[in-house]
Amino acid sequence: MRDDAFRAYFERHHASLSRLAFLMTGESDVADDLAADALTECWRHWDRVTAADDPAAYGHGILMNLARNWVRRRGRERLLSFESLRRTRESDVSAVLDVRGALRRLPHRRRACVVLRYAFDLPEREVATILGISVGAVKSATSRGAKQLADLLGDGGVARIDGWEAAR
Repeated sequence: MRDDAFRAYFERHHASLSRLAFLMTGESDVADDLAADALTECWRHWDRVTAADDPAAYGHGILMNLARNWVRRRGRERLLSFESLRRTRESDVSAVLDVRGALRRLPHRRRACVVLRYAFDLPEREVATILGISVGAVKSATSRGAKQLADLLGDGGVARIDGWEAAR
């Protein structure tokens, strides 16, 4: 029975977890790994997942923690690698025009709020639950993140991402 319930959870949420991981990291291989790691953690703590008010939000929360840790490790690795710093500088101009590149430049909490609110169309309360912050913090981080994203994209004052607009 546990296996069947987890299999259904996996099938329902794997694609969503993978998309979220991709938007948080900008790398498809890493996204697949993080989604698999998040689902592994869900399996390990299945009793907690099923007891949660929103099992999907519980899984998204696990993934966001894994993504935050990956981004932090990646940042430390970049600091240690001169070659990677050189490549980053060369690609800054094109990254500003690229939504994924612009998303990577947002602080983690802002990026998380913008991605969860706009790309996943989650309500503020669910984002707050996933990230373990208040609804007010979600509103603030989303607003600031959308403005920063619009500034980074420099799209004449409006950033367009999959049908939503963030005015400067």
